Amino acid sequence: MNVLPHATPWRLCLAPMMRRTDTHFRHLVSLLAPNMRLYTEMLTPNAIIFGDRHKLLDFSAIQAPLALQLGGADPNTLLESALIAIDYGYSEINLNCGCPSNRVQSGQFGASLMKNPEVLNDCVRLLTSKLSKNIDVTVKTRLGIDNIYSYDYLKIFIERLIQNGVNVFHIHARKALLKGLSPKENREVPPLNYDWVHRLKDDFPNTIFVLNGGLNSLDEIKTQLNKIDGVMLGRHAYTDPYSLMEFDSELFSSGSKQRSRAEVASLYIEYMQKQLTESTPLRNMSRHIINLFYGQPHSKKWRRALTMSSRGKEQNIHDIIKALEAVTAT
Repeated sequence: MNVLPHATPWRLCLAPMMRRTDTHFRHLVSLLAPNMRLYTEMLTPNAIIFGDRHKLLDFSAIQAPLALQLGGADPNTLLESALIAIDYGYSEINLNCGCPSNRVQSGQFGASLMKNPEVLNDCVRLLTSKLSKNIDVTVKTRLGIDNIYSYDYLKIFIERLIQNGVNVFHIHARKALLKGLSPKENREVPPLNYDWVHRLKDDFPNTIFVLNGGLNSLDEIKTQLNKIDGVMLGRHAYTDPYSLMEFDSELFSSGSKQRSRAEVASLYIEYMQKQLTESTPLRNMSRHIINLFYGQPHSKKWRRALTMSSRGKEQNIHDIIKALEAVTAT
């Protein structure tokens, strides 16, 4: 095993993904990669303040330390929701400055904050001044937005945030285009520019930079970790979650315990059985293990079993147990 030097808690991160990184998927990732730092999907302050806090914020113990990603532009509601989350056991508050969706644009947060850095810095100043020093306030951002795309602008943008107490940045290494591209296209169409992230690390050597975007293999990850502090995986983690076990075991001296796909599935089934006693809908949990056998000869059989109803009935936990027995017997 060739573990790279200078490990930080942000060496391997799970990207926030809407309708993906809920508490159930994060539990699955913790079974596969216990050293991976986990992030919630983006939540708005009002959802936490006025919504079902327990449903939004509760998490299993193995997910800790856990980061809450907030999307908002009002310092006071960001602080109020952050304090609620900290009471639930969250240890990091991550501000979203990269989402380009129409909903986010209408609220003037997400990627829109890249063109309104004063608003963002007001938010950061309040959070870093009011939250405990044990709570990390971090920022996830793009390289630029629309026609605001120069390294000089990005450098000043980052520098101001550092001055206001941010020491960890997750950089999605693309610009965002607010008009003409869907959120999905904004994750794929604007070209990647890793060089600017490397330059940021050179210019701010005492700051932690985590690279997000386009990383799909252990070799790619190790190459980047020779230049920056961490990597953040999104779509790859959901498409091929079992690969996270290899990444974890190779990147950390206390690497992941090696388990077969069947063993992971069995542990997750135990988790689902417990959650069912608390009235958690099965489908909310089972959808996250559809890709557990990705790339294996029987992956289609597994996916079909989890996506189709059993003889016209609603899916139940026994269907999943039988599906696991079927794929492991082949």
